[in-house]
Amino acid sequence: MSVGKVYARRAAVLASTAALTLTGLVTIAPSAQAAMPTPVSAATARTYLASLTVKAEGSLTGYNRDLFPHWITQSGACNTRETVLKRDGSGVVTDSSCASVSGSWYSQYDGATWTAASDLDIDHVVALAEAWRSGANSWSTSQRQAFANDLSRPQLIAVTDNVNQAKSDLDPAEWLPSRTAYRCTYARAWVHVKHHYGLSVDSAEKSALQSVLNGC
Repeated sequence: MSVGKVYARRAAVLASTAALTLTGLVTIAPSAQAAMPTPVSAATARTYLASLTVKAEGSLTGYNRDLFPHWITQSGACNTRETVLKRDGSGVVTDSSCASVSGSWYSQYDGATWTAASDLDIDHVVALAEAWRSGANSWSTSQRQAFANDLSRPQLIAVTDNVNQAKSDLDPAEWLPSRTAYRCTYARAWVHVKHHYGLSVDSAEKSALQSVLNGC
């Protein structure tokens, strides 16, 4: 998608959301909204962060998303993406192939509400390429598959697709959710995941995380 189209779409989304909010058709934060697993507390995250290895990011040499098999079957006809969509939405209805045909999703990163699953990406909080540069390049394929489909830790979340694409593989020194109310949760989740998987952080990344966590 071109930059012009992204900006045009964002403007249209903001305008339509504002109009619908005035008529009561869109809620700001649906109370029935499910969520990813709760990350560790800010205090625990600060302790975890202090224990992480600090080193310069590695190279992307040899990286390929296919080295992290993702959206594997989780249950019945449901793969990881479909499972997260069901978990993170409100009133989600799926068809016989587990595709979401209706529901409502609140994107925690930017505060947008969507009613079509096609408007959502499933974000890896710690991106696959970021993990590769932080130590996953030495993992086995099965370890990378577990990381890419982890439903037990705060690693996967349904968010607005172009917001996820703008985030790409950036770390918290380079990108944080525009919705500032979610930054504490995001930093806690990031550290939780990196600590669990023994991934390193670079100095700028660590400083950015410390700044967010100290304000939690």
